[in-house]
Amino acid sequence: MDRRSFFRTAGQASAGAAAATVLAAPAIAQSQPKISWRLTSAYPKSLDTLYGISEQLSKRVSEATDGNFTIQPFAAGEIVGALQATDAVTAGTVECAHTLSSFSIGKDPAFAFDTSLPFGLNTRQHISWLYYGGGRELVNEFMDEYNIHAIPAGNTGAQMGGWFRKEIKSLDDLQGLKMRIAGLGGTIMSRLGVVPQVIGGGDIYPSLERGTIDAAEFSGPYDDEKLGFQKVAPFYYYPGWWEGTANVMLAINKDKWNELPKQYQALVEAASSETMSHCVAKYDARNPEALYRLVANGAQLRPFPQDVLQAALTESRKLYDEYAASNPKFKKFYDSWLPFSQKQQVWWRVAEIPFDSFASASAGQQQQQQPQQ
Repeated sequence: MDRRSFFRTAGQASAGAAAATVLAAPAIAQSQPKISWRLTSAYPKSLDTLYGISEQLSKRVSEATDGNFTIQPFAAGEIVGALQATDAVTAGTVECAHTLSSFSIGKDPAFAFDTSLPFGLNTRQHISWLYYGGGRELVNEFMDEYNIHAIPAGNTGAQMGGWFRKEIKSLDDLQGLKMRIAGLGGTIMSRLGVVPQVIGGGDIYPSLERGTIDAAEFSGPYDDEKLGFQKVAPFYYYPGWWEGTANVMLAINKDKWNELPKQYQALVEAASSETMSHCVAKYDARNPEALYRLVANGAQLRPFPQDVLQAALTESRKLYDEYAASNPKFKKFYDSWLPFSQKQQVWWRVAEIPFDSFASASAGQQQQQQPQQ
């Protein structure tokens, strides 16, 4: 090849490469358009796990798209109140929210299934029902009416039974007691004589301090410690039978979800799955340490009396049957959830519970046998 031919060929190749680059750039830009969303959380910034999942989701989405898709999180009260997050998504005030579906049971008790049912599934079982038991499909079919696409995005694990200003020794001590408790747990407690109150997380402490309420449940030791409940209500009860799990929903305005490019939708799904894993792991790591500190600072651990637990269990079963008989949406959920739950309990009685019980008892024996320092 002579010198002229060489440079002519090289020039053609360079021009072709430049043209390819010019053509590729718009294609990339179209596949990753600039999109900016706002996310309202139902939680204050002081709750670094429940609010932290919003920050984590935002960070991951932005990193994965080189800043082309951003989700700006806002704490409860910065745009709307903690209990208005779902309504804000439905109305399009914000594109998405991290919240509990159970905050909306006043509209329809079927909202509870996305979060949890009292005396129901534990965290692993609930996630299993959502992903492999048909739960997610049922949730999103139900959420269509509210213009919401729901994605599981976090979980507290099993919660505690809450903080009480006075000791609960029997079912009689619940009569007339004013308690902050959300979801169907509040409905069941009302049948036991409690006066349930629905209050956002940031307003619970002053309500306890002023005596506006007599008791409050919120989450577990790690979150409860941050909110300082032990200073105004020393009796800390367990188990939190109304929330053996609590799924946090990423509620997305359905119109905005449908407008997203498929790759952005896939990214939001993946990022939500990651926040779920981190949320559960962080609570499992932090709750034991926080419980030790709470007890050291004056919290008095108490188990709920057996008559309280038995009465609550009985009323919960009655309530579900009543709802299923009168509410077709609740029944559709319940017909899926109940047999799944029953099969799960059989399996856990065979494998999980015996292992956990033996391992827990063995750990207790080892602690007793350790020499005192």
